Amino acid sequence: MKMETNNQGKKASFTSIFAGLVIILSFIITWSLFIFVLGHPSNFEGEHPVNTLGIIYKGGYVVPFLMGFLLITFIFTIERFITLTKATGKRSTDLFVLDIKNLLKENKIDEAITECENQKGSIGNVIGSLLHKYKELIDNYTLDKEQKMAALEKELEEAKALEMPILEKNLPILSTIGSVATLVALLGTVLGMIKAFSAMSNAGAPDAAALATGISEALINTAIGIGTSALAIIAYNFFTNKIDTLSYRIEEAAMSIRQTFYTVAK
Repeated sequence: MKMETNNQGKKASFTSIFAGLVIILSFIITWSLFIFVLGHPSNFEGEHPVNTLGIIYKGGYVVPFLMGFLLITFIFTIERFITLTKATGKRSTDLFVLDIKNLLKENKIDEAITECENQKGSIGNVIGSLLHKYKELIDNYTLDKEQKMAALEKELEEAKALEMPILEKNLPILSTIGSVATLVALLGTVLGMIKAFSAMSNAGAPDAAALATGISEALINTAIGIGTSALAIIAYNFFTNKIDTLSYRIEEAAMSIRQTFYTVAK
């Protein structure tokens, strides 16, 4: 258990460093794209954009922040998808839990442990740890049945406590982007509208170019911000539901283990 805890600690440390690097590099990349690609002179005739890249550039300096949020969302969506796919193990969790239940009915604990080792992933780790504790307690005659059940329950909680933080890692970032991207987009929209109304308030005929630039900045920031926020919220809810399903399967298998143990324990 100590070695497993150390391994989980190293994984958590690595994922924290990874998250920090992703955020920093994402903003460096998007600012570079904004300045050197979107702002390239070939995208403009004078001050007027001639293509989509130039139009996005006219969104102003809030755009690279929103682009950074969008890139971060894409990266963490892919990272969480890979992590949670591995966490479910090699086989369908439904089939795995069914096999564990059937093996427990036949009191084939060693075979059930082998199934966990073959399944791998978080569900295999948690149920495997619980079954090892099962074997250890079943032949322990120094504890009564209630103490054994309490020890088994404690093992389940500890095993889940090691796995669940890794599954939920980086989800708060997606949740935060889902809220912050909209607010940053609103800031860009307000700044763009300020420019637009400033152009309209000029004495004489309004400055059409300044008016168009202000409205363009407002709409571009709104579009990028809403799109980024929507993607982050969808990804967050999808992964949260996936974690809840995995947690339910763990509890389902653990319930069978507890029931079987209570029946055969002395």
